[in-house]
Amino acid sequence: MPTLWWCRRDLRLADNPALVAAVEAARAAGDEVAALYVLDPALWGAAGGSRRAYLARSLAALDEATGGRLVVRHGDPREVVPAVARETRAAEVHVAASYEPYGVARDEAVEAALPDAGARLVRTGSPYAVAPGRVLTRTGTPFQVFTPFREAWVAHGWRDPVPRPREIPWATLRSDGVPPDPGTDAHLPAAGEAAARRRWHEFVADRLAGYATERDRPDRPATSGMSIPLKWGELHPRTLLADVRSALHDGLVPSDDALAYRSELAWREFHADVLFHHPDAAHRSLRPVVPEDAWAEGADEDAYLAAWAAGRTGYPLVDAGMRQLLGEGWMHNRVRMVVASFLVKDLHVRWQRGAAHFMAHLADGDVAQNQLNWQWVAGTGRDASPFFRIFNPVTQARKFDPDGTYVRRWVPELRGVEGRAVHEPWTLRERPAGYPERIVDHAVERRVSLDDFERARRS
Repeated sequence: MPTLWWCRRDLRLADNPALVAAVEAARAAGDEVAALYVLDPALWGAAGGSRRAYLARSLAALDEATGGRLVVRHGDPREVVPAVARETRAAEVHVAASYEPYGVARDEAVEAALPDAGARLVRTGSPYAVAPGRVLTRTGTPFQVFTPFREAWVAHGWRDPVPRPREIPWATLRSDGVPPDPGTDAHLPAAGEAAARRRWHEFVADRLAGYATERDRPDRPATSGMSIPLKWGELHPRTLLADVRSALHDGLVPSDDALAYRSELAWREFHADVLFHHPDAAHRSLRPVVPEDAWAEGADEDAYLAAWAAGRTGYPLVDAGMRQLLGEGWMHNRVRMVVASFLVKDLHVRWQRGAAHFMAHLADGDVAQNQLNWQWVAGTGRDASPFFRIFNPVTQARKFDPDGTYVRRWVPELRGVEGRAVHEPWTLRERPAGYPERIVDHAVERRVSLDDFERARRS
C-alpha cells in the first residue's frame, strides 16, 4: 500500500515538504512512495505552446530523477486521484497546498472524494515562502498595500529549506507516460530541477551583485530568469531566499542587491495573497479607473490588439518586447510593464485582453502573477501603479536600452539604424524597410487616457 505523493507545482525532489512528509509516512508503514502527476486536460488545454513544451520537458526530467518511476495519469484529478488511491489502497495522498481559485476548488473536491477510497488528503507546504492568507494586518485583515505587506512578510519569516530525502523507496505503478514534447518555436531554457539549480547558482555567483541597478536593463543578462522554475516548482522560493541570505552574510553581495531580489520574491507572494483573498481578480478589475466608453471596441480593438501582439506598433521597445515573448516564451519585467501600459493606455484595450495573450505565450504563465501584474500596470489592482502613470515607450527605451542593443536584437528591421535614433525611427529621413509607422501618437493618446481618468474621477 504505497503512500501517494501528488505533485503539481513542485516538480523537484529537494526542499519539498510534501515529498518529505510522504516519504516519512511510507517509511513508518514500511511501504513505498508513488510519485503521481495528473495531466489535467483543463489546464493542459488552456496552456499555450511554450507552457506545454516546458511542462513536458520538466516532467521528463522529474521522471529521470525518480529513476523512471514518475506515474503520469491523464484525466480530471477529481476522478483520477481517488481512483489511484483506491487502486493502490493508499491511506494518504500528500500534496503542497494550492491557493489559486482553480486549485482550491480542485483540491476540495479531491479531499471530499478520497474517504470513499479509504484515503485522506494531507497538505504540507505550498509554492510560497509564506502561504497566502498567513500575513495579515494587526486587525486581522488582508494587506492592501505592498510595502507594509513586505514588512509583515519578512517579520513573519519562513522555514529553512528541507533536505532532499535519501533513498526514496519509489513504487512502480502503471503510467500513461510523460506527455510527448509538443515542441515550440520559442527558445526555452533547459527544463528540470537540476538545470534550474545550475542557472540559479550561476546567477548568484555572477549577477546577484549589481542586481539592484542592473535588473531593469533588458539589454543585459542581469535578471535571474527564475520565474519559469518558480512557476513549475523546480525550485522553491525558500531555497532562493536562503541562498541570497547566505550570499549576503558571506559578503558576496551588497545588501542593496540582496534586499532588491528579496523584494521581487515578496511581490510574487503579495500577488498570490491578493488573488487568494480576491479570487475574481483573475478576470475582474479590483477597481474601475476610466469610464466604460473609454475602451476600444469591435474592429478597432481587434486591430490594435493584433498589431501589438505581433510586435508591429511602430514603437521599437514595445515591438521588441512582444517579439521576445514569441521568441522565448518570456519577456523582461521592465519591458512587460512598458508593453502592458502601451496596450491599456495608448491603445485603450482592456487589460484582460493583454493578460490573455501573455498567458497564451508565457512559459512562466501564472494566474496570480500575470493577472495581478497586469492590474498593477492598469491601475486597477491592489497598490497598483496609478492609472495616470503612463509609461513613455521612448523615454523608457532611452533609459533602459540606451544603446539600442535590445531593440536591435528583436527588431531586425532596425539593425541598420545607428545611435539612439533606433528608438524613434519615425524621425528618420527614410523609414526603415519593412518597419511600420507608429500605430498611434503616444503624446495624443496619453492625453486621451488622462482625460478619461479625470472624467471617471469627477463622476
